[in-house]
Amino acid sequence: MYACMTDGEVRYSVREEEMRGTFIGNIAKDLGLDNQRLKSGRAHIYTEGGTEYVELNVNKGILIVKDRIDREQICGKITPCLLHFQIVLEKPMEFHRVTIEVIDINDNNPTFTKKNVQLKIIESSLPGALFSLPNAVDNDIGENTLKSYILTPNDRFKLKIQSQSDGSSSVDLLLDMPLDREKQEQHVLLLTAVDGGEPQRSGTIEINIIVLDANDNAPVFSQRVYKTAVREDSLVGTVLIKVNATDADKDINGQINYFFAHVTDSSKDLFEINTDSGEIKLIGQLDYESNKMYEMKVEAKDTGDLLGSSKVIIEVTDVNDNVPFINLMSISNHIGEDSLPGTVIAMINVQDKDSGRNGKVSCNVNNNSPFKLKSSINNFFTLETERYLDREKVSQYNITIVAKDEGEPSLSATHIITLQISDVNDNAPKFEKQRYITYIMENNSPGSSFFSVRAYDEDSGLNSKISYFIEESKINNLSVSSFVSVNSDEGVLYAVRSFDYEQLSHFQVSVTAKDRGSPPLSSSVIIDVYIQDQNDNSPEILYPILNKGSPIAEFIPRSADVGYLVTKVVAVDKDSGQNAWLSYKLIKSTDQTLFELGVHNGEVRTLRQIMDKDSTKQRLTISVEDSGQPSHSAAVNIYVAITDNFAMALTEVNDFTQEKSNDADIRFYLVLSLVIVSFIFITFIIILIALKFHKWKRSKYFSENSNGTLPVIPYYPPRYAEVGATGTLCHVYNYEVCLTTDSGKSEFKYVKPMLQTPTDNDSNGAKTKSPSSSDLIADEDLPQDELDQTVQVWNSHIIPAVVQTSCT
Repeated sequence: MYACMTDGEVRYSVREEEMRGTFIGNIAKDLGLDNQRLKSGRAHIYTEGGTEYVELNVNKGILIVKDRIDREQICGKITPCLLHFQIVLEKPMEFHRVTIEVIDINDNNPTFTKKNVQLKIIESSLPGALFSLPNAVDNDIGENTLKSYILTPNDRFKLKIQSQSDGSSSVDLLLDMPLDREKQEQHVLLLTAVDGGEPQRSGTIEINIIVLDANDNAPVFSQRVYKTAVREDSLVGTVLIKVNATDADKDINGQINYFFAHVTDSSKDLFEINTDSGEIKLIGQLDYESNKMYEMKVEAKDTGDLLGSSKVIIEVTDVNDNVPFINLMSISNHIGEDSLPGTVIAMINVQDKDSGRNGKVSCNVNNNSPFKLKSSINNFFTLETERYLDREKVSQYNITIVAKDEGEPSLSATHIITLQISDVNDNAPKFEKQRYITYIMENNSPGSSFFSVRAYDEDSGLNSKISYFIEESKINNLSVSSFVSVNSDEGVLYAVRSFDYEQLSHFQVSVTAKDRGSPPLSSSVIIDVYIQDQNDNSPEILYPILNKGSPIAEFIPRSADVGYLVTKVVAVDKDSGQNAWLSYKLIKSTDQTLFELGVHNGEVRTLRQIMDKDSTKQRLTISVEDSGQPSHSAAVNIYVAITDNFAMALTEVNDFTQEKSNDADIRFYLVLSLVIVSFIFITFIIILIALKFHKWKRSKYFSENSNGTLPVIPYYPPRYAEVGATGTLCHVYNYEVCLTTDSGKSEFKYVKPMLQTPTDNDSNGAKTKSPSSSDLIADEDLPQDELDQTVQVWNSHIIPAVVQTSCT
């Protein structure tokens, strides 16, 4: 064993297969370190390959064998066989590269792939003919590898050994003397392979030679050695090379088949030869990193079992098919936000199995991060801070390390390091909004929660723990604490009392959030609280107005058209919004087919023409309902009188109001009605006398001029009743017009024919009717105030008119 220092690297050597604990070298002495530094720096070995064959004894500062070292398993045929690792120390971080050369010992026998081989040689073969024999394989190197072959017995055959371009040797069987099948048909030889180690090792194979007769020409290849290069990413089925052999024989003796002879298991799984054409195809996936070259022997056999052989060398060219690998040698996962620039966070090693430019790797970190990579030795880097850190801006960094090679196309690998930043208290609590708006339903239960505020603090730990308080203020000269309270930990607001929307619809509360840092920081926010209306008020009916508990009756004429506006119900609701949206519904009606009610405007209109069979007294029950949940409602009764004249209208009114009045009121209204009806009757008699006088004067005028120059004009007296209903005479009608007390604001209330009752005979014998007291005097008394209004309307708005119409 030896040790040396080259370019900052310590090199040792050790023989393979040494026992565990075997001394390799004093690393502390060779590096100029003492044992105390190894202990304080927590010195440890970092192996790039992952398998550790060497152990560091920190107490003694020496390197010893940790596990069995098999040079053939580690390096194969590669020489020298080197193990690379690093000695890593911390506080401060440093590392030293160590290389150990593994010295080969003669621990492997030369071996053949088969225990025996059979050769068929035609007896006409001339001396000097060569026959291919399998090569022996020795995994050792140098002096310990395969050196020579021994053939026994060798009275007719000799060995011919040739050196190959890769340093190995091939062995052929040389025919030294002619064969005679009749004397000896079979020869058994023993081929021994011997290495050059101490002690010497060997391996044997039995050669069974069968002497053939007749065919005397063996196939001959066009080339002694075939060479080709193939990319390692070539597809399965690719034709790599084609070998060609010829046979001087003709016909069946000249037919040739190709096959591989003595190929290794790895080559057998990768290549295939077409027995007829000699094409060699790829049947597996190549890997440059596993094997860079394949050498195979190809034989051509004719039908007479004569053989010709050639060598095929396939070189594998590298492609960039390996992604760089990132190894973390040492790492710190936490760092203070007050750390100085240049603080080391991690030590990194980057590897790439490719070769040349494909294996040349550069390493960097993601952009816009406060970190940088600093290269120390080839493929070794340190990750450091580049500037000051701020945990409030970024509390955690995911540092992406990118390793990229220089191949075409370039391949890269990434590794993410998570770094936590510690905190200091330098941020006040912040609310999610600058101002809040919330709503609470009136008639709420005291103590119920109605809103929650949330503040956040960018600090961590106790610095981010927040408590909530209500700032003292006045609401309607009362302390805000008598209206609301707040949970100091959760920020939940509670109603201290029950609210009434009609008394208080809005107020403001100021909430303060304070952290638990030292010193504590705080901030405030205004909350606008709006009381939401609840449907707790029933609708109030403004019209029709009740008169001593009874509504005023409405009058409609029998001649009213469809859609005639009878009246309108007006109602209000103290609530607001949807709770004050009113709808009108006709609950009950004397005649369901006569009236309709506007759902939204409360207008009562006629649905059809009024017929004679319809009752003159109609009663409507109307409900006014709001849209709240649950809804409230109010109802009103409306009396409607259908009348032909005022006297009948009064009778209808008396009938309606009679249902609500007592006996004393009936007597009072009866006396008042008699007085009004008497006055109306006297007025009617005067008008009737005036009409009679007018007709008498006109009749006299026509009598005086019947013998004069005036033409005779047929005269048809008024109210003439046509006999037999076959003529074309028209009747004369008297009309009375009645207006309501609100006639100045609306249309005519009634327009209908006036009935005439007593029967009179005119000068022509036609019967006419005049009103009687029974038509004008109501059956029952009206209330005094309604009777007064009716008399005023009658005196001011009723205009009797006589219309005479003559038609032929």
